[in-house]
Amino acid sequence: MAVITETAYQQCLNLACLTTLGVEQAAFACPKCGDLLDVVYDWDRLPVPSRLSEFEAKWSDRLNPLSFSGVWRFRELLPFAPPDQIVTVGEGQTLLQTADKVGQFVGLNPGCLKLQYEGMNPSGSFKDNGMTAAFTHARMVGARRVACASTGNTSAALAVYCSATSYGFKAIIFIGSGKIAYGKLAQALDHGALTIQIVGDFDDAMHRVKQVADRLGIYLMNSVNPFRLEGQKTIMYRVLEALAWEPPDWIVVPGGNLGNSSAFGKAFIELKHLGLIDRVPRLAVINAAGAQTLDQLVSTHGLTWSNGLPDMNLTDRYYAGLDASGLKASTIASAIEINRPVNLKKCLRAIDFCDGVVRQVSDQEIMDAKAWVGAGGLGCEPASAASVAGAKRLREEGIIAPSETVVCILTGHQLKDPTATVAYHGADQENFEKVLGSRGVRRAGFANRPVIVPNDLDDIIRTIALYSESGDANGSSD
Repeated sequence: MAVITETAYQQCLNLACLTTLGVEQAAFACPKCGDLLDVVYDWDRLPVPSRLSEFEAKWSDRLNPLSFSGVWRFRELLPFAPPDQIVTVGEGQTLLQTADKVGQFVGLNPGCLKLQYEGMNPSGSFKDNGMTAAFTHARMVGARRVACASTGNTSAALAVYCSATSYGFKAIIFIGSGKIAYGKLAQALDHGALTIQIVGDFDDAMHRVKQVADRLGIYLMNSVNPFRLEGQKTIMYRVLEALAWEPPDWIVVPGGNLGNSSAFGKAFIELKHLGLIDRVPRLAVINAAGAQTLDQLVSTHGLTWSNGLPDMNLTDRYYAGLDASGLKASTIASAIEINRPVNLKKCLRAIDFCDGVVRQVSDQEIMDAKAWVGAGGLGCEPASAASVAGAKRLREEGIIAPSETVVCILTGHQLKDPTATVAYHGADQENFEKVLGSRGVRRAGFANRPVIVPNDLDDIIRTIALYSESGDANGSSD
């Protein structure tokens, strides 16, 4: 087991408890009160750059795997691990793209919409940012079996880190029945993970994996693990890096289990504390309408961070109502199809610090936004497009100004869920009704449907000529 310094430790999020644990312990909840744990640093005893621009020097050291990683080249800002214990597969080589075509759809001025594309990670989603940090901690504490509950991306990332590294990790994943996109399930199966499918949804799978991990001493890889969020902080560091270290006006992120929004808030809290940024972006967390817990609790029931003492009785009553009505999360955006987000309290902290807002968008809005993202050159899975749909909603409400710089997080690759994409754009009406129509999604003018023509050269040439005259097939209204 690695020797751990006292400059990093774990602390209970509950201000009435504040129990502390060493980072050499694998605990996924406070042993005293059961609340979430934070990773906390004694920054006064740690070497921290005086300017964020100092991280640019890491680019000249890219033959070093730690400097090549888009997570660990910022290791001074997540300094819980000895360098010789770090587990990396080259994650974080991601892209911030200015997307004027999508920005026009959202209602922003040219140059103002940026898409942070996390689909370029090895497993095709943002999860790798967190997995590299969690696997590092697992290695530090001597864990060998690792487990997660998943709607797909977590299991894919976990399976990649088990199969692509040589530290003897064994992957166990829990999924709900019919609740995982084939593109993601294929990854878990292909990479050799033990896949356990239970009758129920993600929340049921999460409940069971916690029980199993506790009983069998298995290392838990869901975002209730505070080290996962340490890695996910670096998405914001890369956004700042791409913007020449100038914070944008807005960060817009899909809200599922609320790990990203929580991690982003923690990143900005720490950067502001260290004097590395002089202002903080506003944060918008976007739920799918079919999985709207955060929006309901914040916007309807008035739940807030309340100086670290949120009224969790509101949450308990809301969940009791879900149970009484038998209401399960249901959205085409399967990656955020979650009714009981484990990082709710940390997300409330992020919203408070970043002057944040919460909204929900329909499956129709998600799929239309997804079509525009694709037409703009970056394909994403449905859950990713919730950020763009949310930005459009906030622009229409006048919350976001047309001249503000807005960064939408695209959390996963287009091929994570090709079924939804093909149904939306495809000519097969029966398939459309099965996949999307049953969820209330209608065909929109943004669909780029294939043109069916006879196997005749003149007909094919005539079709191409008509297309050339009409312009874009995708991303334009009929």
